[in-house]
Amino acid sequence: MKNHFFPTALVVSFLTTSLMADETKEPLAPFRGVTKSGVDRSTLTGKVMAGYQGWFNCPQDGSGLGWTHWARKANQPFGPGNITVDLWPDMSEATVEEHYPTQFRMADGSPATVFSSHNRLTVLRHFRWMREYGIDGVFVQRFANGLQRKDFRHHKDVVLSHCREGANLEGRAYAVMYDLSGLAKGETQQVADDWKMLREKMEMGMDPAYLQHEGKPLVAIWGIGFGDDRAYTLTESRKLIEFFKAEGCSVMLGVPSWWRTQTRDATPDPKLHETLALADVISPWTPGRYRTPESARSHASQLYPGDLAWCRDRSIDFLPVVFPGFSWKNLKPARELDSIPRLEGRFLWSQFIAAQKSGAQMVYVAMFDEVDEGTAIFKCSNHPPVGDTPFLTFGGLPSDHYLWLTGEGGNLIRGERTERSFPVRPTAEQKE
Repeated sequence: MKNHFFPTALVVSFLTTSLMADETKEPLAPFRGVTKSGVDRSTLTGKVMAGYQGWFNCPQDGSGLGWTHWARKANQPFGPGNITVDLWPDMSEATVEEHYPTQFRMADGSPATVFSSHNRLTVLRHFRWMREYGIDGVFVQRFANGLQRKDFRHHKDVVLSHCREGANLEGRAYAVMYDLSGLAKGETQQVADDWKMLREKMEMGMDPAYLQHEGKPLVAIWGIGFGDDRAYTLTESRKLIEFFKAEGCSVMLGVPSWWRTQTRDATPDPKLHETLALADVISPWTPGRYRTPESARSHASQLYPGDLAWCRDRSIDFLPVVFPGFSWKNLKPARELDSIPRLEGRFLWSQFIAAQKSGAQMVYVAMFDEVDEGTAIFKCSNHPPVGDTPFLTFGGLPSDHYLWLTGEGGNLIRGERTERSFPVRPTAEQKE
């Protein structure tokens, strides 16, 4: 899509207005907004939920965090040589106040622009896309290692507030996901303290759009049982799970792919299985574990039957993870661009089929907005900035291709689509 040029004075004017709006609205407050009906928020069963990073910042967005997650050095101009993303967002639907100019240039010489997750209008549009394409909702990422910094936590609070509003407005579901990555030993208590704060100030889990499971608000904890020498222990993890259960929550655990066999990416600690048995939902992490449709099918056939049997024996639900592809060339320059090709969506579709064949009744899509590692399913541009910086595109496919395909995946999981062959999108004429 062509990126329209906006005069600097106009951009600053709109951004200043947006900033003032953000500053006057307190995110840590109970929800009192409009709620619309839509998906059944009473259960995770039958849902296709995406991960929502919400970690993109721009100067003048009100966060004070600079070019976070766009640039390697957030306090320096975002442009060639200072970039960490491989996909460029499609900004064609954004309002003027959502465009943040960068030092990259489009083919017509105009400044390339990106969005900020701090901007309410952008997040609400993302939830509108979810409704339009039949995606049930998101797990809002709340990275635990940033809870101690006031500015980081404020941004997380703002994004969570925007997501709550978007889910209610668009009839979607949302839930909090705590990622424990990067925590030091003894720091999991910060997560418990944070949840207590959210419950007290935001009444988190009580608004109509918050996802329930087994009659309780669902909270996800990601990063339990990995064998990469994480500083926080399984004993701490168990206490955290027990805390959430005592708080009246259902608990979803993000775990390694080989959690059941305790090999490869999983810890061999004998306490792992007794810890995971406390969960209501287990979700093995798969991005990077396979690279082709064939290897995705093989992965599922080798692991999912045993995983599902283990979970069923303990009345635990099983939530497989699917992803559209992978690329992090600009984040890690030594790596290859498009290292796990999307194959026009056939890679993603093969994983939906594998999940459905296994008997899974729910799916987690990684991720909605992850342009850093090239796993985003939201609208991305086939016409990124020009120059020497390498970018991944959707190969000429419509910018909404992966939103549409994810919606079709949801239909497959729910049994609303019986045909497993790769979907063919109807033309405008056929729709009429």
